[in-house]
Amino acid sequence: MDSLPGTSNAHEEGGFVLRDGSGNLRVERWPSGAQRTIVVPPHRGCRIGAEEIIASFHTHPNSGTAFLQEPSQTDKRAVRDDLDLKGASYEGEWVISQETLYLIDPYGSVGVLGRTRDLLGI
Repeated sequence: MDSLPGTSNAHEEGGFVLRDGSGNLRVERWPSGAQRTIVVPPHRGCRIGAEEIIASFHTHPNSGTAFLQEPSQTDKRAVRDDLDLKGASYEGEWVISQETLYLIDPYGSVGVLGRTRDLLGI
């Protein structure tokens, strides 16, 4: 909802899901993006500090025919070609659109996980 989906102020949001040495999970958000882009912070070796990156995510909050809801070729290449997202436990990047939740695996393939409302309650 922080993306302000479906409004003229819609913008991408994203972050990393991190696991610490004790197995605890937390989310570290990225700086807010623009209408169609977001910048991923440095994440050398699939880590943020001592924590392991197990997933990443970003939103596709824009609706209407001018906007893709599914992951773009740029999204797929960004995950596939990012050598720092090749950790043993990295599952891939979730793309959260208004209707559908997608997963880009570390090799750039996309799967549909289901309806965003059903999976995330939004």
